[in-house]
Amino acid sequence: MTLQSWCDNGWLFPHNATTKEITKVLGVADRDLVDCASRGFSDDNRFSIAYKAALACAKAALAAAGYRATTASGHYRMIASLEHTLHLSPDDIEQFDSYRKKRNISEYEESGLITSAEASGMVEFARKLRILVEDWLRANHPHLLAAND
Repeated sequence: MTLQSWCDNGWLFPHNATTKEITKVLGVADRDLVDCASRGFSDDNRFSIAYKAALACAKAALAAAGYRATTASGHYRMIASLEHTLHLSPDDIEQFDSYRKKRNISEYEESGLITSAEASGMVEFARKLRILVEDWLRANHPHLLAAND
């Protein structure tokens, strides 16, 4: 399937991204990457904050590609869209989706679920994704990056 076929199915909406929007969304990712590296947070919270950073990266890439996710299954769609935007490997997408599932349980059902290693893994994944999205934007949508980038 393509992103356009997802749009045809009602899973995405067409979207015209702006430089300001992409800058703001990447700013959210950057803020969250700083926060999840701060001392004093539980592993659950470090994981959740890093997940939000990674999701912001996926959102920026999807917007730059001309789409936004519907609210129904929005996180899942943004994650899965990385196959079409950043050309992430199926293994990386599966890993990100497993983080999504674990984060949902940690956020809403069970405290203390996330290990230190899992939190660190999510942080590293988010950092990697932030670099990948910036590189992808420079190569494919440089007009959406702020002039000082």
